[in-house]
Amino acid sequence: MPNMSPEKTPIPEQAPEVRRHNFDEVAKGYTEEMAINEATRCLNCKNRPCVSGCPVNIQIPDFIAQVVKGDYEEAYKVITASSSLPAVCGRVCPQETQCESKCVRGIKGESVGIGRLERFVADYHMNNAKKKPEKPAPNGHRVAVIGSGPSGLTCAGSLAKKGYKVTVFEAFHTAGGVLMYGIPEFRLPKAIVQKEIEGLKDLGVDIRTNMVMGKIMSVDELLEDGFEAVFVGTGAGLPNFMGMEGEGLIGVYSANEFLTRINLMKAYKDEYDTPIIRPKNVAVVGGGNVAMDAARSALRLGAENVYIVYRRSEEEMPARNEEIHHAKQEGVNFMLLRNPVRVLGDESGKVTGLECIEMELGEPDASGRRRPVAKEGSEFTLDVDAVIIAIGNAPNPLIRSTTPGLEANRKGCIVVDEETMKTTKEGVYAGGDAVTGAATVIKAMGAGRLAAESIDKYIMGK
Repeated sequence: MPNMSPEKTPIPEQAPEVRRHNFDEVAKGYTEEMAINEATRCLNCKNRPCVSGCPVNIQIPDFIAQVVKGDYEEAYKVITASSSLPAVCGRVCPQETQCESKCVRGIKGESVGIGRLERFVADYHMNNAKKKPEKPAPNGHRVAVIGSGPSGLTCAGSLAKKGYKVTVFEAFHTAGGVLMYGIPEFRLPKAIVQKEIEGLKDLGVDIRTNMVMGKIMSVDELLEDGFEAVFVGTGAGLPNFMGMEGEGLIGVYSANEFLTRINLMKAYKDEYDTPIIRPKNVAVVGGGNVAMDAARSALRLGAENVYIVYRRSEEEMPARNEEIHHAKQEGVNFMLLRNPVRVLGDESGKVTGLECIEMELGEPDASGRRRPVAKEGSEFTLDVDAVIIAIGNAPNPLIRSTTPGLEANRKGCIVVDEETMKTTKEGVYAGGDAVTGAATVIKAMGAGRLAAESIDKYIMGK
């Protein structure tokens, strides 16, 4: 019988007053009993609306049905037929605006906890599977993937399952892209990411790190070297700044740099000698998930006061509701309808404050959100010793600037045919943030999967 509870089975979490002082994962995951209890809330709808909300088209009712039976390995097989990174997706995908937003149970209560169940299944497999996946029979074809973020890894995994010899080229010393440098340990443990990557290596994917493509080797050289197609999944790692006075002072970070030093360079561990300021009072400018990650990370570094400075109201914030909720629980102060004007500093060039102005919402802008308008004479100063700018990133221009025939739009994003992810250059495909600008992990994965299908058709049809 279905479990007709209108609410999701709660997931255990660290208490806010405890977790704000450590980088351990906040949510602890379901037990088997919790997972089965939640899985029985699924009505197994015939028209499967939840599947239409999944960018990688996971057959959600099928994997949940296996959880109900207690056959978690079969549930894992269902998920991984569509997704190469289930443990990642179960943790960081915005399910509330995707698969779970389509769930029929959400009409008169809370949707089924699809993300929580996906995480449970993936974690169960990681902890209990004894056999490595069998390598598919090689088909004799080679594909290069530039970038080992979610789009690149998904493309590589999808092609490897079809027998392609896939080589992934990663600029950093560790594979994983934004999963490693951008998302904090307390939301996505790095050991989980590396286990997912090991699974791709078991399929035969070759990952080469410290390879800054566009410098070490060009796209044209890859094609000349015998790779029959190239997928570009280089993300959007070039931070945007506001152009306000004082952004060059000591103590001003892009969120990208701040999080990279913490996540990939492990600045939060005493045994790592990573250059980073451990601020006492921090202003984080922005209202997205990255802003929440930066604010919550600053708390865990020992900050006494952390402020989110956002020029619109909470209703317009692009961050996930869960992230906003967790940030508030942990003590982050939300300075809404406020906008920074300039960063203040002392004679030594260090940050001493952030001058802000109050805002009010006017008419909607092109994005559909009401445009913030400054209120004259409402300036005030926040006493802070660090300012973190989290207002988005743009794609790095290195690949497009070294690849003749590869077109980009005015924002620097690679132009593709959205139905195939094919670029304007023969044999070259692209996806993820390099095409869309900063977006979600699962959308990047969807692009990587679609590109893999297109590459397969391209090579096999030649």
